[in-house]
Amino acid sequence: MSGPSVQPATLPGKPLLSVLQGKVPAVPPMWLMRQAGRYLPEYRALRAQKGGFLELVYDSAAAAEVTLQPLRRFGFDGAILFSDILIVPYAMGQHLWFETGEGPRLAPTLDATDLSALVPDFTRFDAVYETVRQVKAALDPSVTFLGFAGSPWTIATYMVAGQGSKDQGAARRLAYGDPARFGAIIDAIVDATVTYLCGQIDAGVEAVQLFDSWAGSLSPLQFERWVIEPNARIVRKLKALHPDIPVIGFPKGAGAKLAAYARGTGVDAVGVDETVDPHWAHQVLPKGLPVQGNLDPLALIAGGDAMRQAVDSIRGAFAGRPHIFNLGHGILPDTPIDHVDALISYVRQREIP
Repeated sequence: MSGPSVQPATLPGKPLLSVLQGKVPAVPPMWLMRQAGRYLPEYRALRAQKGGFLELVYDSAAAAEVTLQPLRRFGFDGAILFSDILIVPYAMGQHLWFETGEGPRLAPTLDATDLSALVPDFTRFDAVYETVRQVKAALDPSVTFLGFAGSPWTIATYMVAGQGSKDQGAARRLAYGDPARFGAIIDAIVDATVTYLCGQIDAGVEAVQLFDSWAGSLSPLQFERWVIEPNARIVRKLKALHPDIPVIGFPKGAGAKLAAYARGTGVDAVGVDETVDPHWAHQVLPKGLPVQGNLDPLALIAGGDAMRQAVDSIRGAFAGRPHIFNLGHGILPDTPIDHVDALISYVRQREIP
């Protein structure tokens, strides 16, 4: 089901991987967060055929097909594994399902149940590893294959509350009220995440991204304790086992704490969300550290001059620094496909001195 090998519109070599290793090309390599998904008609057709989202993730051939779909259409420089960050708590023993129109649910919730009540089943990672193997076999050698996992704080917010929330209040209350208990949850997530990412690497991914989607909800002291420190442990453990695999950290909403995150976690590259001024980020981040981002997904929807002006600002800010062009968060379902084509053409046709 994975189809023929995908041919990207890039020069020979691995442009994205070379940027993660510190190279500064005249034109940045590209991929887009959530590039495989609902804005693509081929994805919607396959999703309708398979039924639920989790059924799609756990059908390795179908998940490989979804991973490859945007590569065939757009020729991105990176492929991102099609899966979900909540596979980790699922493997840790929580039940996982998706409510139509409402998103994921986990049970039992850890605000009411002790972590020790969960029975881990790490065979729930196996289908994802098989997806990696199938994608790897189909990818053109110049495409960099990215694996991923959710960062411990973000995963903990779902495990505690059983679902997403606007302010992550349940997890924040537990972290303040019983830091020892909350810390045990974080520790378990760290260990499971390292196992999961090592399995992805062994199956064929060439770099990994840590998504901390809810990092912006924490105070500076809590951010240090529940974002920087756990991610630093993951990076250290991964580097001990796979020293040559780059790690991209994406602490969405970190804002002024972005530089502390970059220095404290030891990640090889930092994802920058759309709310961050790229000129400021270039000034405060460690010299030479690769960055990824940070076009506003709504600027992509707008297209035209608004998109081009935003692209010029981002590329001008990061000129001279290793830079992977990406969105500041995931591509939105109502994004016009022709706007994605226009973005790719504009980025690839304009060299920044």
